[in-house]
Amino acid sequence: MDTATLIGLVAGTVFICVAILLGGELGLFLDAPSSLIVFGGTAATMFIRYPMSVVFTTFTVVKNAFFHSLQDQSEVITQFIQLSQISRKEGLLALERVQFEDPFLAKGINYCVDGAETRQIETILMKEIQYTKARHSAGEEMLRAINTSAPAFGMIGTLIGLVNMLANMDDPKSIGPAMAVAILTTLYGAVISNLFATPLADKLAYYSAQEIDLKLLMLEGILGLKRGENPRMLEETLHTFLAPAEREALKSAA
Repeated sequence: MDTATLIGLVAGTVFICVAILLGGELGLFLDAPSSLIVFGGTAATMFIRYPMSVVFTTFTVVKNAFFHSLQDQSEVITQFIQLSQISRKEGLLALERVQFEDPFLAKGINYCVDGAETRQIETILMKEIQYTKARHSAGEEMLRAINTSAPAFGMIGTLIGLVNMLANMDDPKSIGPAMAVAILTTLYGAVISNLFATPLADKLAYYSAQEIDLKLLMLEGILGLKRGENPRMLEETLHTFLAPAEREALKSAA
């Protein structure tokens, strides 16, 4: 679980609530009409933007920002060096006995063992990487759609509140509730956008980039095994995916 995401969301929510409590009452910031306009309006636009089946995957998309684990690149490089040593001694068919947890890596190794051509392997795996990136982008777009809609409906609520307020200036009792709707809808929209939607979309984009980099590293390793590269040269090639400090740490560990 990504504790940083959880800490950030909880801390941001707590800071806002504490600031409200220090300056007044929390109940003053809870308003049903404002919630209906912002939350209801934002949800409605999601159904307009996307098919119903896609909208209901929003919670799954958000969950990926909290529960996301990837193999360490250094560990993957070490694994490929070992695979290269096995392949050089016993041939590619010997890799058939090795068990792989990552489906992408397992698929690529199976292609090598089955005798597929290097260009075929590269084409198929690159397509899978592209489709993975497209799926990730779809999830990010959903959150960015929320980021766009929530502040917009906050502004709509503000306009509604101002219209009600101006239409009832002769009734002092109605001015307060109308002004509350006008202000709170903007607040709700800003909080949804800046504390939830945008940060979660950025976290998903970060994870997506990491996963794509890892798959590209695996692809390079798979192609190196297929070409029968020397373990030392394969190691040097895969090290280009690491930052200089990580390369030195990996060499020191070896």
